[in-house]
Amino acid sequence: MPENKTKLTEQSVDDHIAAIAQDQKRADAVTLDALFREVSGYQPRMFGGSIIGYGSYSYTYDSGHSGVSIATGFAPRKSNIVLYIMPGYADFGAILARLGKHKIGKSCLYINKLADVDTEVLKELIRAGLDDLATRWPISPT
Repeated sequence: MPENKTKLTEQSVDDHIAAIAQDQKRADAVTLDALFREVSGYQPRMFGGSIIGYGSYSYTYDSGHSGVSIATGFAPRKSNIVLYIMPGYADFGAILARLGKHKIGKSCLYINKLADVDTEVLKELIRAGLDDLATRWPISPT
């Protein structure tokens, strides 16, 4: 099995956010950090080189593959912001329909900027994702 690249690091979340070159993306990251802290109740930690995670969980699949992953979080990338908020088990279509402009991946959302989405709906989605994940794997604080 390939090794999971998204490992917990000692990199500073504040330093990572401060180093974001684009002013709007940096401001969005500051706002998202506060929002994820509020909804999750967890302090952020860096996973890999770019993912800001809130909470973590250990998993073992039927295949025997196991690892540790973030419970929720985001990554401010150059082209967009990736939100890791849906574990991929439940259908969150009703919430997503109210969210605003986004693209969806298997277990993440892509937004261009925070102003494109309704942050109250985003909070609801983060909470729903965490609640769904917790029905499958115990979540630990980061």
